[in-house]
Amino acid sequence: MESTRIRLTLGAITAAVFAVGTVFLGASAANAQGVTGPGFYVDGVQYRTVGTSTDFSGTGAPDSTFQPIYAFPAGTQPNVATAAPGDPDYRGGRWQVYAVSLPNGYDAALASGDLDGDDVLDSDEELWAAVTAGDLVVGGIVASFECPVIPVPASS
Repeated sequence: MESTRIRLTLGAITAAVFAVGTVFLGASAANAQGVTGPGFYVDGVQYRTVGTSTDFSGTGAPDSTFQPIYAFPAGTQPNVATAAPGDPDYRGGRWQVYAVSLPNGYDAALASGDLDGDDVLDSDEELWAAVTAGDLVVGGIVASFECPVIPVPASS
């Protein structure tokens, strides 16, 4: 009985890691590890990462050791993080993923949050402008993990 619970728990954790990899990296489960294409924005700059299989969910690590990243629904836009290497509050690539929803649709969130007019929500300031307008809702933490952050070359 105990081994069945352990197998079920491990299966659920594995499924959650693949699901978060898909949300966070915009990649399929088969591509969950390795260097990704553009995956998220920080202050208007696109970054990519190297997918890892780390999972800090349920470890008791303090929230203050993680950086928030906001996972947009698939097919809308890359995710938004709050810091990158070189920022004073960057926490070394330890992430807590918050799922966001768009109750009035992506176009409404873009209309209320795109402060610089570049047709994407690409900073946490823009994300919170859409939240304040009621066009974007930040949900709870769906995953906690670690992965490195790499700027996307300007030619990409």
